[in-house]
Amino acid sequence: MSGAELKKVGLKVTLPRLKILEILESAGEDHHLSAEDVYKILLEQGEEVGLATVYRVLTQFEQAGIVRRLNFENNISIFELDTGDNHDHIVCIKSGRVKEFVDPVIEERIQQIAKENGYELSGHSLVIYGALTEEC
Repeated sequence: MSGAELKKVGLKVTLPRLKILEILESAGEDHHLSAEDVYKILLEQGEEVGLATVYRVLTQFEQAGIVRRLNFENNISIFELDTGDNHDHIVCIKSGRVKEFVDPVIEERIQQIAKENGYELSGHSLVIYGALTEEC
């Protein structure tokens, strides 16, 4: 996402917003980041951005539909870019690591359950908690 796209969603282009967006876009497989994770990365990059600014920018990104905020049982909010796809999450209760997955059988069953109960499904959230038998 570029500065022009930030403007398009009604956000002013600022260095902190661009840096935070860059971190989210380049996070790779471990792209589920807490505000503290983003803050630590900024510090490692030598950026002088406060933790309050990171929280504020992530909240603005959430309101603009750029990121999704995920709240898990460990009382930690993590953020991921909102790519518009539908996926679910599995969380390691030992390490807190979050992994995405898509399962067509689960998706179909969720649709069936909604229909059986008279609902037109508009979305869902599924989180599985467990501990890996190997290192997380």
